[in-house]
Amino acid sequence: MIDLTKIKEIYSKGGNIIKYLKKIKKSSENDVMDILISYDFQAGSYIEIANNNPEYIENYTAALSAYINNLGSFGSIIEVGVGEATTIIPVIKKLHTKPADILGLDISLSRILFAKKYAIANKISNIKFFVSDLFSIALRDNSVDIVFTSHAIEPNGGKEKEALKELYRITRKYLILLEPIYEFASEKGKKRMSEMGYIKNLYQTAVNLGYNVIFYKKFEYIINDLNPTGIIIIEKNKNSNQSDSAELVCPLSHTELRQHNNCFLYSKSSLLAYPVINNVPILLSRNAIIATHLNEFN
Repeated sequence: MIDLTKIKEIYSKGGNIIKYLKKIKKSSENDVMDILISYDFQAGSYIEIANNNPEYIENYTAALSAYINNLGSFGSIIEVGVGEATTIIPVIKKLHTKPADILGLDISLSRILFAKKYAIANKISNIKFFVSDLFSIALRDNSVDIVFTSHAIEPNGGKEKEALKELYRITRKYLILLEPIYEFASEKGKKRMSEMGYIKNLYQTAVNLGYNVIFYKKFEYIINDLNPTGIIIIEKNKNSNQSDSAELVCPLSHTELRQHNNCFLYSKSSLLAYPVINNVPILLSRNAIIATHLNEFN
């Protein structure tokens, strides 16, 4: 068990949580749980950053929206690693056509709760927020027309292939990645990215997987020159019809989930239940509850 009280103390003093966790576990890689703990403690800070940098957020999301608008018609969109929704909300406002299905997932419940609050403050009520893991997303194959990330794959150095394969799996038309690009960084930036355990060779990994990369360049707006953002657009099926459904499913079996007593989502196929907290589905495989007879009780 991790001593969250100790981590809270480290965070309050400005310490790096992931660096601390890697040290006590004697690990050189960023673990998914380490990333979750770090982001959960940071919850709320990204809204503050957005509020303090309105011009940057406006420019960043305007540029991203322009790329999306140029991709043609689509009926659904999701930001994987939505954080506190400080990217997806201004992006949605700038889209020429508002998709019927808008989704946002993050591994941190606290960040999702802040995202819901931020959405309400911006008078947006139709985003379906849920907790899920980048490497085991609770959606079916080819279920969302436009999938995008904004520095969400960033801390998962060494897992570029696994992340791309999962994002590509749920994509129906286009996958847009706004992520740190190691190749675009200075020597100082490359050293920092290596020390932080950030991703590398994202573009080449996509090419090696055989994906159709139609766009790849340094992004127009970068907040930190030591961590340069690049944009990669991958086309999956340009001529496919809009997705019929972006319904949440069991992250392990990808089977249908049904509401149970407003407290759980239950899969009759996998016999697993997932908690719902503050109307947010917690669809993490590690939180799955074995409930072979739950369907017999109301």
